[in-house]
Amino acid sequence: MDSEVSVMLHCAPAQGFKDDQVQVEISSRFNRRSVPEIESHIEAVWNERVIKEPWLFNGAKFRLHSAEIFPAAPKTCTDSTSQSIKPKTSEADKHISASNHISLHCCEVEHDVLMKGCCKKAAGEPQKDSEVNRMILKLQLGLTCYKDFLGTNWSEAAVNLQQRGRMEMGDSQAFLAQPLGVGAVLLTSDGQVVMLRRSQRVAEAAGLLDIPGGHPEPKAVCQGVSEENITVDLMQGCERVVVAEIFSSVCAEVRDEVNVPLRFLSAPVLMGIALNHTSAGRPSAEFYIRCSLTAQEVKARYWCGGPEAHESTDIVFLSKSEMRQLDVKTPLWAELCPSAKGAVLLYQLVGPE
Repeated sequence: MDSEVSVMLHCAPAQGFKDDQVQVEISSRFNRRSVPEIESHIEAVWNERVIKEPWLFNGAKFRLHSAEIFPAAPKTCTDSTSQSIKPKTSEADKHISASNHISLHCCEVEHDVLMKGCCKKAAGEPQKDSEVNRMILKLQLGLTCYKDFLGTNWSEAAVNLQQRGRMEMGDSQAFLAQPLGVGAVLLTSDGQVVMLRRSQRVAEAAGLLDIPGGHPEPKAVCQGVSEENITVDLMQGCERVVVAEIFSSVCAEVRDEVNVPLRFLSAPVLMGIALNHTSAGRPSAEFYIRCSLTAQEVKARYWCGGPEAHESTDIVFLSKSEMRQLDVKTPLWAELCPSAKGAVLLYQLVGPE
């Protein structure tokens, strides 16, 4: 299997989750653990980077601590929002919940073992509609920033930080930024999946094929607050707004990178979360989005140029059958960047169509 990427969590039983099936818990408990020497290292990396690239700016990001799929509490006649009653859990529910209650320790799990487990669940008997509809994905989120990412996940010291986290905290990712990314498997009306050839000028995975993607932004939740003043406390009580930002941000990335207006895009369906091991297990939520335009129409709009057209140099289309057949043995696999590989694996597992 490919050592660059692994699946942290998938939503195969439900063929993906809509936004009303996702909950978030936001707390400073889910922030990166901080010690003075690591902070000094982060500052040194940042200062050196800014000297070379003075246009860089720091920005707040959501930090993914863990993710869990579990049975939702049943709604009652007297209180439709009550979560105080715990449902009687079926054996199927227990199996799904246990296998998908995953913190980011999972990057220590052998990729082939994890994938065998995912494939076994995906290929098993389909869940009953009532069981599937009762499943909820819960994300535990903290706050991090781009500067912390460069000084931890993207740093040469990342492996040492993981070892220290494992030894001192029992969590290899405890000292890492772990910013949550988003990506889109975008399917045109004539059954073509959109890939973009990354520019040679981008810092990561230059020249490789990628899917449209980026990051949900805390500043969208804390509007009117400067980046450096955004805190977890300001987002308390805004959990649904955070979920909305995660789901809407992936559509915004499609709009900005592919130049397809939002009116042509379906509501995103979350397929799962993949880990990029070239950046120390950085997580990305991968979505499936349908587009009402044909591949030729999408191509024409792409070449007109969008706000982030500088990030890619070409647009490539793959058929659904090509997407299903992609693996490490196919020549095209070597042209995919890790984020695209993770999205392909989740597309194959979840089958969102």
